[in-house]
Order: sequence, then C-alpha cells, then structure tokens
Amino acid sequence: MLPSFTDVAAAAKRLEGFAVRTPVIEHPKLNERAGGRVLVKAECLQRTGSFKFRGAWNLISQLDRNMAPGGVVAYSSGNHAQGVAAAAQIRGLPALIVMPADTPMIKQENTKSYGAEVVTYDRATESREEIAQYYMKARAAVMAPPFDHPDIISGQGTAGLELAEEAAARGVRLDDVLVCCSGGGPTAGVALAMEGLSPA
Repeated sequence: MLPSFTDVAAAAKRLEGFAVRTPVIEHPKLNERAGGRVLVKAECLQRTGSFKFRGAWNLISQLDRNMAPGGVVAYSSGNHAQGVAAAAQIRGLPALIVMPADTPMIKQENTKSYGAEVVTYDRATESREEIAQYYMKARAAVMAPPFDHPDIISGQGTAGLELAEEAAARGVRLDDVLVCCSGGGPTAGVALAMEGLSPA
C-alpha cells in the first residue's frame, strides 16, 4: 500500500509529544552565497540525532503488542538502529538490531543505551536481511525496515510537513527542496508532504 499526504498528516499527530519539532534555521552568509533564502531543517537536533526516529516511532507506536510479542527487529548501521531502539524503549517493547560488525562502537553503544540487543554480522559474507528475518520469525517480532515501508515513509515525511508549515508561517514560497536520498524513505515522505502543502 502506497502512503499518501493523509498518512504523513496522521503520522504528525502520532509524533506529537514524542519527536522534536526541529527548528528551521537560516544564515545570512549562506543566503548570500546561494543568492536567495536557504531554510535548513535541523534534523540533527531530533531525538537520537536524525530523522530516523520519526519513521520508527510512526511504525512502532501503532504496533499491537499481541501481534508482536517479540517486539521489533531492524537492520541498520546506526541512525535507524537508534531510532528503532528509542521508539521500542518508549513503547516498552524489546528490540533487536542487526548491525555490521564494523559499525563504529559508539553507534553500537548508543543503540544499546536505548535497551536494544545488538547482533553483529559480516557485511562482506552475510545478509543483514536474512539475519533479521531469522530473528523476526524466531521471536515472533515485527520487522521495522529502514525505508521501504509506508509507515516509515510517512513518519519521515513529517520533517517536510514541518518545513512547509514553517515556510508558510514566514511567508516564504519554497522553490526547491533538497533531501538526502539514502534509501529513499525521507525523499518519498517529504515529496508527499510538499505535494500536499507546497505543490509548487
């Protein structure tokens, strides 16, 4: 099922009180160099340090505990891992994260600090998806993929929703919106938000 603008708006309601409504900032020097106004959505100030918490919370907050007695399983090298771990901790659900063995120790420790169990793998010889599928089935858990899920996309799109709302409040018409591509989740979600609130 493909997500829509309505799903992004619903995700924004679920995130209220859990995600940070991150600031939109601009700097005169950057505006001068760009030859126009540049608004920056500071998602580095989001809970766990990235937009990934938005999608993780949107998915995990809707889980029926009876349908996911084993909690959640995810695979990630860092940001999604921490977002899932934090969301699961808030819901009181167990979380198991499959991470590459060469993931920086600080990211592994940050993920564990939210109560998640970390299982490492060799990215050169093993499949993170297969390992995660194994644990999901073995534990009767729900998979929280990093980008390819309607709830993840809708949750991540709330950053775009907030950007569009803030721009409108400042009387700014957005000409272009730049989004880090990565797996495509935030790009798709932000595109849905812009389609609804800033179609130009």
